[in-house]
Amino acid sequence: MNTLVFDIETIPDVESGKRLYNLSSLSDKEAAEVMFTRRRQETDGNSDFIRHHLQKIVAISVVLSTADKLNVWTLGNSDSSEKEILQRFFEGIEKYTPTLVSWNGGGFDLPVIHYRSLLHGVQAPRYWETGKDDQGFRWNNYLSRFHERHTDLMDVIAGYQYRSVAPLTEIASMLGFPGKMGMSGDKVWDAYLNGEIDLIRNYCESDVLNTYLVYIRYELIRGHFTQNAYDKECQRLQKMLKSENKAHLTEFLEAWAS
Repeated sequence: MNTLVFDIETIPDVESGKRLYNLSSLSDKEAAEVMFTRRRQETDGNSDFIRHHLQKIVAISVVLSTADKLNVWTLGNSDSSEKEILQRFFEGIEKYTPTLVSWNGGGFDLPVIHYRSLLHGVQAPRYWETGKDDQGFRWNNYLSRFHERHTDLMDVIAGYQYRSVAPLTEIASMLGFPGKMGMSGDKVWDAYLNGEIDLIRNYCESDVLNTYLVYIRYELIRGHFTQNAYDKECQRLQKMLKSENKAHLTEFLEAWAS
């Protein structure tokens, strides 16, 4: 079975914000501040988290697990456009037809990916298949909340009860995995403004690695992995991280071992 664990990082879509709110005279930073302020007003001051359709994707990181390979990387490069990042994501689905795995992907990542694909006209027939052309997708597709072809770990483990959901970093840390290591989603916009796109990409990879580790533990508790198979998969991941010889992956590995 092919498994593709994914995570996205986003910033305010200031271009759309300027168009929607008549902010063309403002800088990107100023336009974003207006968007944050409007969101606080909409939520009576409870949140400045911008709505899904006004989030722009700057990174998608993945862990791909197949019978003969295990890799982690961020799609495209630091100069890749949002459209190119999305195209690469869906190319992976077209090629491998994997089980997609996320943490809150049903509530955030995939709806954002949908809106951004709509904006850029990115085609993804395999992803949107629901059984018309492939009967195998009728009862197990990427779009249904209760199907496994996309497994939203946060949703499933919480028993589909929103009041029971938990942050990925807390679950990962509780299980002895690294969790977040200094960076967090609310710092991404400032990092982007400072030109630190590589920092964002590295942070996204750490999140997707945590998600993969929680996923294989989930596979253990539901009997899809024996204890021995689970231990071997952890060892396979450790070997891969070591072989990459990248500072942020070495840091993740050391935090996991400590």
